Amino acid sequence: MASESGLSIDVHVAPMRPFVGAASEGAGDQPLWSPMSSSLIAGAEEAVLVDTLITFDQVDVLADWAESHGKRITAVLITHGHSDHWIGLGRLLERFPDARGLATGKVLDRARFEATDAGLQKYWHTCFPGEIPDSPALPGLLEDGTFELDGHELQIIDVGQGDTEHSSLVYAPSIGAVVAGDVVYNQVHMMTAETDGASRAAWVASLDAIAALNPTTVVSGHKRVGAPDSPETIEQSQQYLRDFSRIVDEQETVEDIVATMLELHGDRDNPRVLWYGARQAVAKRS
Repeated sequence: MASESGLSIDVHVAPMRPFVGAASEGAGDQPLWSPMSSSLIAGAEEAVLVDTLITFDQVDVLADWAESHGKRITAVLITHGHSDHWIGLGRLLERFPDARGLATGKVLDRARFEATDAGLQKYWHTCFPGEIPDSPALPGLLEDGTFELDGHELQIIDVGQGDTEHSSLVYAPSIGAVVAGDVVYNQVHMMTAETDGASRAAWVASLDAIAALNPTTVVSGHKRVGAPDSPETIEQSQQYLRDFSRIVDEQETVEDIVATMLELHGDRDNPRVLWYGARQAVAKRS
């Protein structure tokens, strides 16, 4: 999407793919990783990427795509600390040596935790054996919450709760575009496993904060291939979260939570994520 302001935004989506995970326990529970996006915000000469992808091959395709735009990549902005959104940074920086990886302090703290926690390192390497770096490069600290791109201001806003506690978004006010990371989901099941009822309510409030920006473009971190980057995804994400919290309170078993959610949201990609969230919700009751 181009604008008279001189900025444009384009979105690359890596499709859903298998990973190494626990065997399916029901319909739709096959180990598939949700489709993921990385956005290119470009000016006349320079551009930034928002979020990386995971595996070496995904990152190489992303780099080829970004390079094809003919801009000098000056930064890779990271929206939150889940490794699937930043673990490809080192490989991207090899392709774009003029760029810096940048994240807000709370996002950097989570990324550093994921990079050093033995359990999480085992998890990521088990999921994607031989496909991710042994020693991932961390982003640097973005101190003031703004980034200048060809004379235009990008705002990096700590919005709070998304599918993890400390999430940020990138807002390009001159084109009304929000790159929302995993605060907004687009036609993909939402990863609720790190939340409870209170944090899901906080997540709904984060979505209200995005809506208050009145964006015309909203890019989700996990979005179906080809899905439009519509602001309607804000309210759709809120409804999913409200439905999930209500159904968790009403249903006793993982299977019943999944079945009831699928009656309402069965058109979304990757029910594996829903199964995972339902298991965690039931486990938190005990």
